[in-house]
Amino acid sequence: MPRSQRRATIVTTAMLMAVLCSCSESGEPEAPPPASAAGAAGTTGSVGGDDGASLDPNGTEAPVAAGGSGALGAGESGTPPVSGGVQEPAPGGKTPATTTPAAPAVRFVGRFDTSDPAGPRFAWSGSGMLARFSGTSVGVRLTGNQQYTVVVDGVVQPKLISTGNLDSLATGLAAGEHSVELYRRTEASQGEAQFLGFDFGGGALLAPPPAPERRIEIIGDSISAGYGDEGADMNCPFSADTENHYLTYGAIAARNVGADLVTVAWSGRGVVCNYGDDPTSCDDPMPTVVDRILPAQDGSTWNFALYQPQAVVINLGTNDFSTTVDPTNAEFEAAYVTLLERVRAAYPDATILCTVGPLLSGTDLATARASITNAVQARVGAGDEKVGTFELAETNPADGYGCDWHPSQRTHQIMAETLGATLQRELGWAPVN
Repeated sequence: MPRSQRRATIVTTAMLMAVLCSCSESGEPEAPPPASAAGAAGTTGSVGGDDGASLDPNGTEAPVAAGGSGALGAGESGTPPVSGGVQEPAPGGKTPATTTPAAPAVRFVGRFDTSDPAGPRFAWSGSGMLARFSGTSVGVRLTGNQQYTVVVDGVVQPKLISTGNLDSLATGLAAGEHSVELYRRTEASQGEAQFLGFDFGGGALLAPPPAPERRIEIIGDSISAGYGDEGADMNCPFSADTENHYLTYGAIAARNVGADLVTVAWSGRGVVCNYGDDPTSCDDPMPTVVDRILPAQDGSTWNFALYQPQAVVINLGTNDFSTTVDPTNAEFEAAYVTLLERVRAAYPDATILCTVGPLLSGTDLATARASITNAVQARVGAGDEKVGTFELAETNPADGYGCDWHPSQRTHQIMAETLGATLQRELGWAPVN
C-alpha cells in the first residue's frame, strides 16, 4: 500500500496491513532428536504462571499458554513436559526470590500457545526463546518462515529465516557451556510460527537462564513493531526483510535496563480506527486484539497471570490521527479510557506510561497528545495513581527515515533513551548496560 501524507503537518503514519497471512506450515512436524529441547506438553499445564486455565479480566476461561518467565523442560521423547523449575508469580505478580533448582528447560519470553503437543505457537513481535546448553553447536526447528535475531553467548549472529527444517545457528563452538537466544523480528501480520525445538548435536540442554526481575510490556503499532527500521530511506515499502523488532526503541530500552519485554504491536492499528479507515466503520483496532495470544485468532485469549510487568508502555494514536477522517476527541478519549481500564484490570500493580510518536507533527500531534492526556487524567480522577504520560520527540529529518517514513535505527535509539529516562524517573530503574 503506498503511503501518502494527509497534509503538511503530517510527517507520516503507520500502515495498515490489508491481508492477514497465516504462514504456519501444515502436516506433521519432524520429531527432534533426544538432545533437542522442544515445545510444550499440551493443555495439561501452563508456563510462567498458574497451572491450567485461569480467568482473564473479563471473567472468561483462558486457554493454557506459555510466556513471561516461563520455561519448558526437556523430556526424553523430545516433546518435554512442563518443567519443575517454572517460576510462578507470587501475590501481586512478583517473581519469588527463591525457587526450586531449575531443571533443563527453554525459557520463553512473550505470548505462546501451548495447546499443540508438537510445540508452542506464537506471532507477536519480539517473542523469544532462550536456552543454556553444553556442546559445540546449536540448531533450531521452527515453522512459519519468519525472521529472527539470533544471539549466541551474548553476540548477535546473522539473522535466521526459518525453513521448517533444522536450521543451524552456530557451529564450531568451544566445548563447554553456551547460551542461545532467538527473537522474532517480524510482526504478527506476517503469520504464526511454531517452535519445534533446539538441537545441540551431541550436547545437552541445561537449566534456563534466569528471568530478570524487571518486566515491560509495550502496546503499539508499526513504530513499536519495527516497521522499516532497517530500510535505506523513506522510499522503500514494507517488507519482512527490513523489519527488526530487536532494534526497536522498546527492545533497546529493555536491554539497557535489564528487563524482559513483551511487545503487543501491529502495523496500522489505532485506538478507535486503523490507518485509512473511516471511524464509523473501523474493523479490529488494537483494543480488539490486545488480549490475544495469537492475534489473528479471536478465540485465543491470553492468561495475564503468566506475565505481570511493572511497566506498561502504550504508544498508540498515530493511525487514528494520520489520514483523512479522524475520530472526534470524545470518541478517541472514551476508547483510550476503556483501553486503560482493561490494562489496569490485567495489571493491577503496573505503572502505565502513555505516549504517541514520533511520526505525527503539528495539529495532529497536539490533538493526539491532548486527547491522551485527557484520558489519563480521567483515570487519575477515578483513583488510578499509577498512570501517566511522557513525550517522544518528533522525528528529526537529520536522523533519517526507515521505510515509508518510519523511524530509522537512529530515531529508535533516541526514543530508547527517552523511554529509559522515563523508566528511571518513574520506577527508579537505572541502566545496567
